[in-house]
Amino acid sequence: MATTNDLKNGMVLNLDGQLWAVVEFQHVKPGKGPAFVRTKIKNVESGKVIDKTFNAGTKVETASVDKRDMQYLYNDGTSYVFMDVQTYDQLEVSPEVMGSAVDYLLENQNAVVATNEGRVLYVELPASVELLVEHTDPGLQGDRSSGGTKPARLETGKEIQVPLFLTSGEKIKVDTRDGSYLGRVKA
Repeated sequence: MATTNDLKNGMVLNLDGQLWAVVEFQHVKPGKGPAFVRTKIKNVESGKVIDKTFNAGTKVETASVDKRDMQYLYNDGTSYVFMDVQTYDQLEVSPEVMGSAVDYLLENQNAVVATNEGRVLYVELPASVELLVEHTDPGLQGDRSSGGTKPARLETGKEIQVPLFLTSGEKIKVDTRDGSYLGRVKA
């Protein structure tokens, strides 16, 4: 248990049986009336963000979230298998928990896996990853007024928009948060 005065960004709270991560918080002391804490919290499982106000000093239940560096090993058809890089324990993660992370995940790639009481909450990839362009059509010269884009299929099967000058077989950097092209990787 903690009080609302102890809130920090990233802290995970257990409110009504659901886990919520603190995104923002602000202590407010109005001229009249008691102090309160205005927060923006995000549901750990669904990703839904809400605003919630607590009276200052109110006790809130905190949840212990264990974040570990793990290496993705393989997909066995029903789940994704990760290995703890320090203890070598293996952990299976369901496709529902993986979400869009599967679009940027390669075998032997490291990721952070967050668990609470043995239940996997989410998988956090690095902000950007390096992937190979498996296929893209040749860009047509003069087919634009400014920098144009074209679709490209990555080695994971994900399709993103890339600049016209890229060709199949090139390695590029991709933002894992929104799937945008960040640049070429120098060989």
